[in-house]
Amino acid sequence: MSLKDVNPVTRGRPRRIAMVLANPATSPVTGWPVGFWWSELTHPWLAFAERGYEVELFSPTGGAVAPDAMSDPRDASGYSAGDLISMGFIATPALAARIETTRPVSEIDLERFDAIVVAGGQSPMVTFEAATGLHRTFEAFHAAGKVACALCHGTAVLAFAKAPDGSPLVAGKTVTGFANVEEDFADEAVWSMGALPRGRHLMTWRIEDRLKGLGANYIQAGLWRGFAVRDGNLITGQQNFSGGETAALVIEALGG
Repeated sequence: MSLKDVNPVTRGRPRRIAMVLANPATSPVTGWPVGFWWSELTHPWLAFAERGYEVELFSPTGGAVAPDAMSDPRDASGYSAGDLISMGFIATPALAARIETTRPVSEIDLERFDAIVVAGGQSPMVTFEAATGLHRTFEAFHAAGKVACALCHGTAVLAFAKAPDGSPLVAGKTVTGFANVEEDFADEAVWSMGALPRGRHLMTWRIEDRLKGLGANYIQAGLWRGFAVRDGNLITGQQNFSGGETAALVIEALGG
């Protein structure tokens, strides 16, 4: 018997994860609709479900959320055509319906959940600055010693989250998130499509630059490589190919 089996907080109930997805928005650069990224929901979801964890979906304002088009395995671009995990989630009506009824972050009960996991997509770069309720909730999980996790562009929350003393939460922390080399790749892709004039960036700001500027020890594993890092109870994943690695660190931090 392990210590986690006799812990009075967790004995007799599964671990509970509050997953946060961004609300739909419009890119101020392209005018395209932006949202969450499927694999950043579905890959961690599978890992948590296999452990028997309970996962509930939230968003800053609640209600229906929408994925970035290229994250959908059925999208004509074919970018995510090989993402069979997301396709399985989408093809399961009871699971697919969950993105239509997310609850607002204000309803996350800190005492009820063991971890918060903030997924990415393009919308966080547009919407998270104003999502002050999400900032405070993420801060509360971290301050309480519970797992506070963000993935890919979901790490945008770290640009605004504060420590109890008012300093940036990421100051002095080792973190990752969507890398500049990946932003460069994405820029080149939209330039090649003719969707933006060359030299105009897809994102109005960058995760790597912002977190470094806040005093974080930002690290990354290279272009499109699955990677996540844990610094105490703060866990971050690099990009949309890092859902499994990120979930594995959450599971490790929760004791399995």
